[in-house]
Amino acid sequence: MGSYNLWLVIVAVAILAVAWLPSLLKEYPLSYPILFVIGGWLLYQLPLPLPDPSPLLYPELTTHLTELCVIIALTGTGLKIDRRFSLRGWRLPIRLVWLTMVVTIAVFAVIAWGWAGWPLASALLLAAGLAPTDPVLAGDVQVGDPNEGGEDSVRFALTAEAGLNDGMAFPFVYLAITLAQSAVTSTAELTHWALYDLAYRVGVGVLGGWLSGQLLSYLIFGLPQRISIKTTAYGFVALAVTLISYGLTELAHGYGFLAVFIAAITIRSRERTHEYHTYMHAFTDQIERLLIALLLLLFGGAIAKGILLPLTWQDAVLGLLLVLIIRPLGGWLTLWRTGARGLKRWIIASFGIRGIGSLFYIAFGLQHASFADPARIWALTGWTILISVFLHGISSTPVMKRLDRRTTSASDPVNS
Repeated sequence: MGSYNLWLVIVAVAILAVAWLPSLLKEYPLSYPILFVIGGWLLYQLPLPLPDPSPLLYPELTTHLTELCVIIALTGTGLKIDRRFSLRGWRLPIRLVWLTMVVTIAVFAVIAWGWAGWPLASALLLAAGLAPTDPVLAGDVQVGDPNEGGEDSVRFALTAEAGLNDGMAFPFVYLAITLAQSAVTSTAELTHWALYDLAYRVGVGVLGGWLSGQLLSYLIFGLPQRISIKTTAYGFVALAVTLISYGLTELAHGYGFLAVFIAAITIRSRERTHEYHTYMHAFTDQIERLLIALLLLLFGGAIAKGILLPLTWQDAVLGLLLVLIIRPLGGWLTLWRTGARGLKRWIIASFGIRGIGSLFYIAFGLQHASFADPARIWALTGWTILISVFLHGISSTPVMKRLDRRTTSASDPVNS
């Protein structure tokens, strides 16, 4: 009971902090995730009856907590994008997903395997888990609330990328699982991966998201014309959108992450300026922040309890390479001829933030196959996320302010 009551107090303080800190830190080069990680580390330095936060001890709980946080973040991400979908208008995030992320995965996996000595399956799992831009912790470089305006090309690209690539990274996680399960991977296994884990699952994710978005759009915007529904109930509708689109798509063996984002985009495309979008986004944002606070406290606690101890110097260099060189340089090169130039191109390329999504992918992969040295996998994952949380958390505010001073969305050459 003492531990339970202690956690009630900790969660209550975290709720207050997550409510106030984003506004208090708005003008400073410091993001609130940094403070929660530090807070979790400090909390676990105290002689308190707290549970061990190591993901190695609670793999299933880690998977489901991070999964819930990501899908709620994906709903909020889709709802706040003002721009209508078109191949031309979305060329930046599409390029970031199908080329930048794939190049990042390939380069990181090759370096981890060929230089740092990781088995190929583990190297690919790490690459697939750490390559996607996180929809949860990237809030400081994303677009604002629905219909808020000021949706420049940089914020839009990073927001849409975070929504799309959390589903598109999954095929590479499954490829890593396939490699881990077989001593020698056959052509038949690779063909099955290409047809099922890549083509079928992605297709079902897109189709499932669109169909559920269409159905839920009618329930949200059509039904209230016949039945009076209080606007305060639309936060629960947003949660229903998340769980229905995710659950049904996963039952059909598609990628639920992709479906949730597509469903939110589909709903947003119907009655684009409706006030319900604001209500739904606000509700998902509040739940997301609560989960972020809890997970980052536990992440800080895991660091305090030694999750980074198995980290080798090669792995430490790998994490730095990914955040400082592989993603930024790969992004810069693959964004060629997209219309993004100069500072904008560097910001889009550099702010591939790692976070809660990476924790989910690693936990998911480790649950579905036997990978060599899971403790070392978690050490490299935690180290890379820690670098990203601090580096991007400190730099995002001044960098985005500089961007805003130099340009406006009205003069943005790729804001079309």
